Parts: sequence; structure tokens; C-alpha cells
Amino acid sequence: MSNNRASSSAARPLARSGVRQAVAFALVMTLAWAPAAQAQRTRFKTGWNLFSPAQDVEMGRQVAQNAEKQLPIVNDSRIENYLNTLGGRLAAKAPGEKYPYQFKLVNDRAINAFCLPGGFIYVHRGVIENADNEAQLAGVMAHEISHAALRHGTNQASKAYAAQVPLAILGGMLGSNSVGAVLTQLGAGFAANSILLKYSRDAETQADLLGAQIMYDAGYDPRGMPQFFEKLQAQSKGGGMPQWLSSHPNPENRVGGVNGEIEKLGGAPPKYKTDSAEFRSIRARVLALPAPPKGGAPATSDNRGTGKPGRPDLPSTRFQSFQNSLLRMSYPDNWKSYGQQGAVTFAPEGGIVDDGRGNAALAYGVIVNIFEANKDRYGQVSLEDATNQLINDLRHSNPAVRIARQQERVRISGQRALSTYLTNDSPTGGKEDLWLVTVLRPDGLVYFVSVAPERDFDNFDQTFQNMLSSVRFPR
Repeated sequence: MSNNRASSSAARPLARSGVRQAVAFALVMTLAWAPAAQAQRTRFKTGWNLFSPAQDVEMGRQVAQNAEKQLPIVNDSRIENYLNTLGGRLAAKAPGEKYPYQFKLVNDRAINAFCLPGGFIYVHRGVIENADNEAQLAGVMAHEISHAALRHGTNQASKAYAAQVPLAILGGMLGSNSVGAVLTQLGAGFAANSILLKYSRDAETQADLLGAQIMYDAGYDPRGMPQFFEKLQAQSKGGGMPQWLSSHPNPENRVGGVNGEIEKLGGAPPKYKTDSAEFRSIRARVLALPAPPKGGAPATSDNRGTGKPGRPDLPSTRFQSFQNSLLRMSYPDNWKSYGQQGAVTFAPEGGIVDDGRGNAALAYGVIVNIFEANKDRYGQVSLEDATNQLINDLRHSNPAVRIARQQERVRISGQRALSTYLTNDSPTGGKEDLWLVTVLRPDGLVYFVSVAPERDFDNFDQTFQNMLSSVRFPR
């Protein structure tokens, strides 16, 4: 008995020791796996550079000031805040210098984006309009952030400057006050073919791969980047090449290169993000922006079609036709339509005004848009529930919105619809009335918002009714 007890008691420590060793081994392997997975990703080194990171920012700021005199910058605080929030989330994962990244929207439907040294990044509205989800937009932005993080612009400027100035005096030429002189000597102002924006194929490859890493580290599905490339390449087969591809040298097998980097990262990160309700809302807002100016209007104009001050003329009784992929409808022939595809705004001259905070606001007119409501676990949503979700969303972004008259059943183009009257603060002062009409379509909840200041709503009401009566949906 005693021998058995002795052997039994000796076995227990040995067993516990074995368990501890197994746990320790598993822990070591777990800790070893993370660095190993990290080690798989491509590593980058910034190229030779005469400039300091602070001079990157100084150079970028000077060129940005010149750029914004030439570009039609969209002055919409909600869009700009969204871009800077998304961009800041991505830039936080960029290596190297922590530049004061800033992001602005250009009112140009060309699918393009560019980055100046120091993190001054410009995204054309065409990128947002053509992106299917937030991950695809994030892919373009992460690519441009990578150009700043890897200092590609000032690397190009350094090589160009060294070719012009004897190496013996380079050190004395690049003091803190010399950036402007260098830009002048190189002719490196803002232009599409500027040395600050003309990257090599190697630089483009680096921006692609680092951009995928930034997306992964920020929690986005990095596959959004090659998906957007494939979309652009498909468009280029039909004729003209999208500007983003023509102005960014296309590395060989670009999509395959990014997909290879994603494999090194282990695929998409856990609980990755592909899309967001905010992206869909911003995309609809961008689609409804006034058309880009013809002939390259200067960026000092806010390009919002604000028209003449005061009350606009009364709506004409003569109507003209509008049609897109969503619907066909009529509107007064003394009004203009802004936007395309699913989102469009109809307004008279002077109907779009400045709200006093630098934002374009509709004071008189009709908005048509699509809202993607959340569905239940069976993939269903009722017209009533979708409408309530939309109203809650409107109230979230416009806290002064109130329901003035509860939902009533109506018909639009022969389909069941809901009519709801709301009130809000008018950008012209006082209150405004809003007539919201919603109808459930295969694409989502199509909604019409007819708006005018409370004092003028009766003068526009019959026009609003005629416009909605003219709506026809495709079969």
C-alpha cells in the first residue's frame, strides 16, 4: 500500500509538470506566431531625401494653397468631416512620420485622387460615386496615404534637385526658409505632371502594398483595394482609361501583387469592416452635389449653385422631363437638376443656399434618394419600418426635425407609399415644411423630400404634388 501511494504521489507532480510544459509550449508558439505573421508582410524603406519631414509639410502646404486656387473644392463640412475621420483612422496605421494629414473633396467626376508631400490628400467625387463600399474608398485613400508616409514626393524632388545643383552645396541650400526657392527652381508647383505627383512604378507598387497593410491594420477588408482596381480596369476596356490609372503608372499585375500581400497578412483581419451606413449616406450626398463646373472653375467658388439671394421665382407651369436608372419624373422648366444615378436634387435658382456654416442647404426644391433600411433576420423590412428608420436617421443628422402630421397612405406610380409631413429649421431663417413620401422598391426605400420655408410652402405645394404625380418607375 505504501509503495503504491508513493508512486501515485510521485506521478501527480510529474503529470502537473507535463501540463505546465504543454501550456508553456503552446504559449510560446502563440507568441511566436504573431511576430512570424508580422514578419511575412513586405517591409519598406524610404528613398534618398534631401528634405526633412518638417519640410515635407511645408512643401505640401505651399503647393496645396496653389492647388486650391485651381481646383473646385467642395465646401461641405459633413463630407469633409467624414473624409478626415476615415482618413485619420487609416493614417494612424501608417508608418514613419506622423504628418498632419488632411483630406478634401474635389468636385470632379474623374476617378482620381492625389497626395502632396506632408499628407495633403485630395479625393475626386468620382472615386466616391464609383466605389461600391467604404473598403473600396479606404483602399484609394490608403494608397495615397502611403505615398506621403514613404515620402515619394520629396524623394522625386530630391533627385530632380540633385541633378541641377552641385552636391557640394546641397547642404547649405536646404535651410528652413529654402523650400519656396526649391519649388520655384524645380518648377514644382501644382500640376498633373509635377515631379511631386509623378511616381515611378516601384513607388506605385510600394503604395499598393503598404496601402493594403494600412487597411488591414485599421480593420478594413484589404480586398476592397484590388476590387476597385478591377472595376477601374473593366471600365478602361470600354474606352477611355480612368484618370487615376492614367496618372498613376500601372505596375505589372497590380491586382495580383496586392492579393499576394493580402495572403502574407493572412487574409482579411478578424471582424473586418467592409461598409458603413455613413459611407452610404455620404455617397448619396456626393451624388446629389451640383454638377462640376465647366472649364475648371477656380476653387475659391463654393460651386453650390446658390443663385441669386432672396426668394426664388415661383415655379413655372411648364415642365421638363428627367430620367435616370431609378425613375422618370417631370419638374418645372425654370428649375435645375443636380446629381445623377439614384440621388438627384431639383431646385430653382436661389433654392440652394449657404446655411451660415459653409454648407450647401436646400431651402426650396425636391430631393430624391434611396435609403437602405436594416432588415430583420429573415431579410425583410416593411414600408412602415423602413420609413421610421429613415425619419430617425434624418432626425439624427437634423436634430430640429419634428413630425407635424403622422403617416398617411398614398400611391406613387401605382405603388403603395407613405406620406409624412415634417418641420425643421430653415437655412433662410424661421421654420421650413418638409413633405416626405416613401415607397419600397427592389433597390431600397426610395424617398422624396419636398421642402420650402413655412411662409412659402403653399406657393410650391401644387408643384410638389404635380412632380410626384409624374413619377414613373421602370417595370
